[in-house]
Amino acid sequence: MKLHGYIDHTLLKPQATEEQVIKICEEAKKYEFASVCVNAYYTSLVSKELQGTNVKTCVVVGFPLGATTKEVKAFETKQAIENGANEVDMVINVGALKDKKYDVVKEDIKAVVDAAKEKALVKVILENCLLTKEEIVKACELSKEAGADFVKTSTGFSTGGATVEDLKLMRETVGPEMGVKASGGVRTKEDAEAVIAAGANRIGASASIAIVEGTKTENAGY
Repeated sequence: MKLHGYIDHTLLKPQATEEQVIKICEEAKKYEFASVCVNAYYTSLVSKELQGTNVKTCVVVGFPLGATTKEVKAFETKQAIENGANEVDMVINVGALKDKKYDVVKEDIKAVVDAAKEKALVKVILENCLLTKEEIVKACELSKEAGADFVKTSTGFSTGGATVEDLKLMRETVGPEMGVKASGGVRTKEDAEAVIAAGANRIGASASIAIVEGTKTENAGY
């Protein structure tokens, strides 16, 4: 299985430097990963580094807590696109979901979808480790209703990452047409193959090279 096309090569650590970001862009070009995923500050740099390639620029929004307002997330999205983003990974309002304020959650997602206006893919980060199975299903349904392109398991910054069980549930809920992204804890070729078998068609990883080369990595993480 060729794994490179599944991978969003990711660097979201707050201490990430310009030199490190340029390095992951070079790696992404060499290995032909799907995208490079970074915090908004580096959008223009990544877009410039990836110009003329098929590697997309992916930017996180409302990250990592999801607890900003829909207006803030929409502004982040518009600015990211203006700076060269092709894909946006937004975090849902987890508290509103738990409060069963489903209109709030849906409007939050739709604000980002509308701001992207078909200029960028929208992936919705559910943060599954904080949710019940019922809440995961509901979040998937709301994401689909709001017109998002993907649902995503995790930020990689909370208490857990992607699990095969959750991915199967997400794929079952959204059906075959919508994207499902596994993120957090995918560090080996075997991990990647397992999440793809469970229904993922995109993987967020910082251990991307180890995954495609089938080697082990130390201290992998966002």
